[in-house]
Amino acid sequence: MKNMHSKMFLLGRIILKKKVMYHRAKHFGFTHANVVACSQELDVLLNQYQEIKGFY
Repeated sequence: MKNMHSKMFLLGRIILKKKVMYHRAKHFGFTHANVVACSQELDVLLNQYQEIKGFY
Protein backbone atom coordinates (compact mmCIF):
# COMPACT_ATOMS: atom_id res chain seq x y z
CA MET A 1 0.00 0.00 0.00
CA LYS A 2 2.85 2.38 0.80
CA ASN A 3 4.26 1.93 -2.71
CA MET A 4 0.86 2.76 -4.18
CA HIS A 5 0.81 6.04 -2.25
CA SER A 6 4.36 6.80 -3.34
CA LYS A 7 3.43 6.09 -6.95
CA MET A 8 0.37 8.35 -6.81
CA PHE A 9 2.34 11.11 -5.08
CA LEU A 10 5.06 10.92 -7.74
CA LEU A 11 2.48 10.99 -10.54
CA GLY A 12 1.05 14.19 -9.07
CA ARG A 13 4.50 15.74 -8.88
CA ILE A 14 5.25 14.66 -12.47
CA ILE A 15 2.03 16.20 -13.78
CA LEU A 16 2.70 19.46 -11.93
CA LYS A 17 6.34 19.60 -13.07
CA LYS A 18 5.27 19.07 -16.70
CA LYS A 19 2.80 21.95 -16.44
CA VAL A 20 5.46 24.21 -14.95
CA MET A 21 7.93 23.23 -17.66
CA TYR A 22 5.46 23.88 -20.48
CA HIS A 23 4.53 27.23 -18.96
CA ARG A 24 8.18 28.28 -18.68
CA ALA A 25 8.95 27.05 -22.20
CA LYS A 26 6.05 29.09 -23.57
CA HIS A 27 7.38 32.26 -21.96
CA PHE A 28 11.16 31.76 -22.12
CA GLY A 29 11.74 29.29 -24.96
CA PHE A 30 12.79 25.66 -24.80
CA THR A 31 16.51 26.30 -24.37
CA HIS A 32 16.27 28.79 -21.48
CA ALA A 33 18.16 27.72 -18.35
CA ASN A 34 14.96 27.69 -16.25
CA VAL A 35 13.27 25.34 -18.71
CA VAL A 36 16.30 23.06 -18.95
CA ALA A 37 16.54 22.87 -15.14
CA CYS A 38 12.84 22.06 -14.91
CA SER A 39 13.27 19.35 -17.56
CA GLN A 40 16.12 17.82 -15.57
CA GLU A 41 13.98 17.82 -12.42
CA LEU A 42 11.24 16.09 -14.40
CA ASP A 43 13.76 13.48 -15.55
CA VAL A 44 14.62 12.70 -11.93
CA LEU A 45 10.93 12.31 -11.04
CA LEU A 46 10.34 10.05 -14.04
CA ASN A 47 13.33 7.90 -13.07
CA GLN A 48 11.99 7.60 -9.52
CA TYR A 49 8.59 6.61 -10.88
CA GLN A 50 10.16 3.99 -13.12
CA GLU A 51 11.96 2.47 -10.12
CA ILE A 52 8.73 2.25 -8.10
CA LYS A 53 6.76 0.92 -11.06
CA GLY A 54 8.82 -2.27 -10.96
CA PHE A 55 7.21 -3.19 -7.62
CA TYR A 56 3.74 -3.71 -9.13
